[in-house]
Amino acid sequence: MFYFDELEGKRVLKSDYIQDVTAFFTTRGFVVNGVNGASPHFAARVITPIQTHSDHVEIVDERNEYPDTDGLILTEPNTLIYLKFADCTPLIFYDSEKKIGAISHAGWRGTAAKIGVKTIKKMESDFGTKAKDVIALIGPAISLCCYEVSEDVKNKLLETVSDISGLFEGRNVDLKQINARQLQEIGVEKIDICPYCTSCNNDLFYSYRKENGTTNRHYAVLML
Repeated sequence: MFYFDELEGKRVLKSDYIQDVTAFFTTRGFVVNGVNGASPHFAARVITPIQTHSDHVEIVDERNEYPDTDGLILTEPNTLIYLKFADCTPLIFYDSEKKIGAISHAGWRGTAAKIGVKTIKKMESDFGTKAKDVIALIGPAISLCCYEVSEDVKNKLLETVSDISGLFEGRNVDLKQINARQLQEIGVEKIDICPYCTSCNNDLFYSYRKENGTTNRHYAVLML
């Protein structure tokens, strides 16, 4: 279940599904990067990729730059990773057996390309992760109530799952539930879905649609 906590005077959103690592979603106005790439909140190296709505997933190593990357896998402590969002669906993964994690950015393009599934598949192929051991947090994103898309986009999204029941109403689609259904279909059992819509709860989160293309972002954050 999701709940609010406080960090440096700002509200952050956490899930009681993950207890033994740092994993949370920020709200409006929270700053992760400090001076010279260090976090003002954690004694850690800070990494964020250059997101392009791709389905490209990288493993964090000694590099500091990850161009054209919308999924990052983290295997070592003392490094904090974060990705940026403003309506798109943030996915945080944690393998409770291998003690590794990941964050993926799933807008409609990433969701249509099944970036969450591809992230877990890479964790499987490179580190031996089993889907049943993965805890998935699906963070604040624009929800079914507010996310109307074209028929073409709707069809591309619904083609990614075998069971489309409950995933759309007219031309509105539920990106959070579509991502959850994709994960369930590969064997992920522990999924916590944030109830907050970024458009409806624009006082808490940034919304690209509600704020007419805002460049501000909130974050999904992970540190082992």
